[in-house]
Amino acid sequence: MYNVIFLQEVAGSFMSMLPFLAIILVFYFFMIRPQMNRQKKEKAFQAEIKKGAKVVTTSGIHGKIAEINAADNTITIETGAGKIKFERASISMELSNKNLAPAKK
Repeated sequence: MYNVIFLQEVAGSFMSMLPFLAIILVFYFFMIRPQMNRQKKEKAFQAEIKKGAKVVTTSGIHGKIAEINAADNTITIETGAGKIKFERASISMELSNKNLAPAKK
């Protein structure tokens, strides 16, 4: 008789934890995992930036890469106002011809 009560109690506690486990899985697959993939893509993009590419910084400054300094991990961007030195991590995206082309109808 005690074995039956104990087994029912164990099964009941697992069933009460099931919604919490489901919530954790949903958070992982819909929030954490996509963010990790974005970070990997961003690191790969920042590693392959080349001199002469037109880029946008995270602060919204548009310009062309004039110089890449690997020693202190900085990039000098040439804008309309002059040259500005940024951290390599502050480059948000590259403006290439394929991104600026108008959409075909």
